Amino acid sequence: MLKIMRMVCVCLVLLTVGGGVEAATPINEAGYFKNIKLCGKVRVVRWNGDIKVQIVNSFPDLRVKVVDSFPDDIGEWKFVEYGENFTVEFVDSFPDIKIEYVESFPGVE
Repeated sequence: MLKIMRMVCVCLVLLTVGGGVEAATPINEAGYFKNIKLCGKVRVVRWNGDIKVQIVNSFPDLRVKVVDSFPDDIGEWKFVEYGENFTVEFVDSFPDIKIEYVESFPGVE
């Protein structure tokens, strides 16, 4: 019994040290969330947005740079009243994604 407990402890230490688990992000490597490319024209809505978004100061899923024109790269958003590519609903809890506003280097880490 003691031998089994030692083996379990060794396995736990190896998993903790060597095989750290990365936090899963809902955004894929190409910058899509549920087939929505996370760049372009964005309209803010109160209810039933395509994406529920929470603004955070650390550990975001996406870094967002607000631009006035050509929001072509992942994380570049231009806020509009109509003609949007997708809509967002800002929430305080249970978001689909978490964003952090940045001045440079938008996108997914």
